[in-house]
Amino acid sequence: MVPSLGLAQATEQTVQPYAQNAAADSSPQGGSATAGAFAPVLDSEKRPITAGGFVKTGQVIFQDISEKAGLTTWHHKMGTPAKPYILETTGSGVCLLDYDHDGWLDIYLVNGSTYDALDGKAEAPHAALFHNNHDGTFTNVANISGTTNDRWGFGCAVGDFDNDGWPDLYVTNYGKNRLYRNNHDGTFTDIAEKAGVTLGNWSTGASFGDYDGDGRLDLFVPGYIHWDPKNVPAMNNGFCQFRGAHVMCGPRGLPGEGDHLFHNNGDGTFTDVSEKAGVSDPTHNYGFSSTFVDVNNDGKVDLVVANDSTPSYLYINKGDGTFEDASFYSGFALNQDARETANMGLAVGDYKNNGLVDFYTGTFSDDYKPLFENLGNANFSEISPQMHIAEVTYPFLTWATGFIDYDNDGWRDIFLANGHVYPQVDQHNWGTSFAERPLLFHNVDNGKKFDLIPPVEGTGLADVIPARGAAFGDLFNDGKMDVVINCIDHTPVLLRNVVSSGNHWVGLQLIGGPKSPRDAVGATVYLTAGGMKHRDDVLSGGSYESSNDQRVHFGLGQAASISDVEIHWPSGAVEHVSLPAVDRYFVVEEGKGVVPGVYDSIAKDAAQRGTQPAASPAGH
Repeated sequence: MVPSLGLAQATEQTVQPYAQNAAADSSPQGGSATAGAFAPVLDSEKRPITAGGFVKTGQVIFQDISEKAGLTTWHHKMGTPAKPYILETTGSGVCLLDYDHDGWLDIYLVNGSTYDALDGKAEAPHAALFHNNHDGTFTNVANISGTTNDRWGFGCAVGDFDNDGWPDLYVTNYGKNRLYRNNHDGTFTDIAEKAGVTLGNWSTGASFGDYDGDGRLDLFVPGYIHWDPKNVPAMNNGFCQFRGAHVMCGPRGLPGEGDHLFHNNGDGTFTDVSEKAGVSDPTHNYGFSSTFVDVNNDGKVDLVVANDSTPSYLYINKGDGTFEDASFYSGFALNQDARETANMGLAVGDYKNNGLVDFYTGTFSDDYKPLFENLGNANFSEISPQMHIAEVTYPFLTWATGFIDYDNDGWRDIFLANGHVYPQVDQHNWGTSFAERPLLFHNVDNGKKFDLIPPVEGTGLADVIPARGAAFGDLFNDGKMDVVINCIDHTPVLLRNVVSSGNHWVGLQLIGGPKSPRDAVGATVYLTAGGMKHRDDVLSGGSYESSNDQRVHFGLGQAASISDVEIHWPSGAVEHVSLPAVDRYFVVEEGKGVVPGVYDSIAKDAAQRGTQPAASPAGH
């Protein structure tokens, strides 16, 4: 049975007759997995709901400050506007990192390339590294820092692989990948060749994590398609279609690219242990995004991989250098209809505040986006329809996803960055569009329900953009989670969180001890405040080919004091820490508790300027 659309939309819509039914759309198309073809959903002005459905008034969550911040001086470029080949369509990621240790998040934006650049006939598009100027503006220092990449770029991941206390950057490409080592002086050096992690062909959303507990970050790199430019199907061959229109081919029908796990040798080099560890992806599924996180709460990071048009992977860490493939028996490989979906993005977070990490993935249009509830012991139940958040997402093609507590009420919400792969959709009445607006679901009733936030005209949720990668973090040190979106063939978008909730918050930057990675990637933090226990993890990768703010962030609601902070370090140590205040960031070092750091002066300056509440002393 083909479900109807539009019942869950927050604004007036018109549902047109079905353009096609699922059976009519079952001809070979080579495209991403979908649930069928559904009726177009239009708003009251006959616009596709993906590019309309705006309201005049309502709560304003985000403001688009991209131009004011200086980000629109840079432009993403990938292939040609016609998008005849899949290489041109998937876009690139964005990473947030404090590369210069000034306490403010900087922005790295991966760029694509062009066929002329690949052939040496034109200058390659450059990636951007935007330095945070602490005043709401950013300056592109990619040329100075040596991070322009100049290859056909897709993803990036942040991790301090050499444990020198400075964040390094891994960039995935079509072609050789790069490992940018931080030189501590505002510059980076690409050491991928020496390190043995260049690979080749088409790599996507990598992640760092210490899978074997030796205190050093290892590196996982998913592969997407094994791309042979001399042997690819053309768009006009008549075989690849979407709703009867000729479109680019893939991923189905194209050979996949295997995945790689690199063990950190501690001397600046890595060893490929993919097959030995059991994560090499011998069936060559189409990998997009990945992250290491402790799924079953046994103190060891597991590995999660979102795959396009093929079953996704969940690998459980066995503690002996190998993983058990739990993809199917865990319930994560497929949606609740036992159907593979086109998983692009990967959100990881504890939306129910029960101490277990849940997943939310972005999928193709004509399909809903799955929410995987963690039931414990690495068992998941996909519950989007039951949560009434499935139907509204059908027209949207979702890439990056994130669990963020946008209003600091203590419950994690869900953000979706959207945009189609086929430019042809703008030529048909299919109820979807190439550029699409984001979606935001508000977590209400203690994780039992999500409400769709209406897009108010002129605000960030009403941005109609060709989104791809997105990273979530607090770029202004005001305790509010912002969003940076890398848009294909477009300027980037910075959505500043402008919610005035009156709720409290706290953030922690963790520093690992001698037996943990220095940046504490893989650590799990449980914070208790106001009678509620929250969980957050230090992660690399995830979203869509991107890396988020690696500081843990907790919305506290009205709680003005913190009862306990329990940190499970990657080394296996468990530590309880007392925080003297809320509404600010602290640096916590393994075995030493709260230590002096750059956020002390930032919090003091912010309080003096009145740009945020003075830090509230615990217990007052």
